[in-house]
Amino acid sequence: MNFDEAGVISALARIFGATHRGVEIGIGDDAAVVATTDRTVITTDMAVEGTHFSTAWSSAFDIGRKITAANLADVYAMGGSPKYLLAAVTLTGTETMEWIEELAEGIAHEAKSCGAFVVGGDLTKGPCIVISITAIGEVDNPITRSGAKIGDSIYISSLPGWSAAGLSLIDKELEDDLALHAVSEYSAPTVDYVSAIQYSNGKAHSMCDVSDALIIQAEQIAAASGVALKFDQKLIAQHTEFATLNELAKSHNADVWQWIFAGGEDHVFLATGIGLDGFCVGEVIAGSGVLGAEMKKAPDTWRHFN
Repeated sequence: MNFDEAGVISALARIFGATHRGVEIGIGDDAAVVATTDRTVITTDMAVEGTHFSTAWSSAFDIGRKITAANLADVYAMGGSPKYLLAAVTLTGTETMEWIEELAEGIAHEAKSCGAFVVGGDLTKGPCIVISITAIGEVDNPITRSGAKIGDSIYISSLPGWSAAGLSLIDKELEDDLALHAVSEYSAPTVDYVSAIQYSNGKAHSMCDVSDALIIQAEQIAAASGVALKFDQKLIAQHTEFATLNELAKSHNADVWQWIFAGGEDHVFLATGIGLDGFCVGEVIAGSGVLGAEMKKAPDTWRHFN
């Protein structure tokens, strides 16, 4: 083993040790004590090596960023503001202290990008690396998947598909700028937290992030709201990033629409409402299910236990 638990905890306390007036007791005690508002939003995500990430493809820093972003995006998707994180990590014992510190620095970097702080967690040993992060935030008016209304427009905060493109290209050792950008978006996706805040302030009727693939999340909004979501591919093709993503897809004999609708791991925000900021890609109509994405099917990776 390349480290001891006391040394790891000491390093994590140093990396995560930023104080905040809301943190009454942080790392070092049996539990953290924080100040909260009347309405608290809580979410958790778990990532398993070999299923959700690979140390062969991604740096420890990028892995930390990516898993943290997944939690933060879920809080924002509810119309909330993340404040605190708990990070529980299973290590195999073969990692170096440098790798562990880089993982922690990636978590801290993404958390600080939206003003959140890591206040505690847990360490254990197991057969593979498992990272579980719990995010705690504040919310005044929660935005759910069940609020879409007939007559709403459908909005996306940015174009999904880049992460799927990156995953399909990550082992090909390509050097062109488009491919490198796609791989970067898979390894450590860019999350547009500002757009999520704008959707919340703009009174979105429903919202979620599309980490499990646009078509799956759209199906969930449609089912929860008792409506149909109708996408317009002509509108999507007008997005400023579509031409470059389509160029990348054609150059590698891929289907750009499969990337966009079924790719997954894009922390793009999908919202419905009237006159929201963002890019309009369709409308909410009477009926059920998702229209305009015919023949696109997300891989079973995003439908756990299928």
